[in-house]
Amino acid sequence: MKKEIHIFFTALMFFTRIPCPKWVHHNPEYLHLSSKYFPLVGIIVGSIGAIAFYGSSFIFSVEISLILSMFSTIYATGAFHEDGFADVCDGFGGGWTKDKILLIMKDSRLGTYGTIGLLLMLSTKFAALREVEMHYIPLLLISGHALSRFIATTLIFTHPYVRDTENSKAKPAAKSMSIQALLISGIFGITPLLFFKNPIIFLTLIPMYLSKMFLAAKFKKWIGGQTGDCAGAVQQLSEIVFYLTSIALWKYIW
Repeated sequence: MKKEIHIFFTALMFFTRIPCPKWVHHNPEYLHLSSKYFPLVGIIVGSIGAIAFYGSSFIFSVEISLILSMFSTIYATGAFHEDGFADVCDGFGGGWTKDKILLIMKDSRLGTYGTIGLLLMLSTKFAALREVEMHYIPLLLISGHALSRFIATTLIFTHPYVRDTENSKAKPAAKSMSIQALLISGIFGITPLLFFKNPIIFLTLIPMYLSKMFLAAKFKKWIGGQTGDCAGAVQQLSEIVFYLTSIALWKYIW
């Protein structure tokens, strides 16, 4: 049990800025095993955003509350996945060979494709959440952050890690997953959906996974697999797809 707690805190330490106990230290083996807890970290991050939105809504408008909520989750994660999304935009937008794409993604500088991608992604996320009835937003945030991280773990499960650089901080977390770890990840990812009144919300899984397949096909074609940045891009895109699909379900089926 203590080992599992350490593995969970390893995931929390690696993917967020949330303080962890002092006895938790970086361990490549634990980081690799921690992938099953990514959606649980998403529940925590989503809850931070939900609390920020709910608390802010007593004082500010829905728009300002949403911005503060987005700010809180970005701050909590250190923009970890947003950075991966931007790197993928720059790499696949400006690179035409595997080596060039990987080199661009490793570059810490933000390019034109990454800048435009981030602006469009954050704007779409804000606009989508603005369309939702206010009392559903906290649960949507928690579900979106958890489920999108589960979708990202499926990329790790289905596609090999391709970057050879030994000092890549994402490499220990990007090795292949076991089926057991994937199932545990899925349980954590899907659990928030159980709190919705209508089980039709589970249909969001279909377009979310299709968005993963879309990106995964590009990753496979151009670089032969995935990197940590690729998983971050899948998380960001599938989160947006979750919000958009939820809106469509409410409008036409719910």
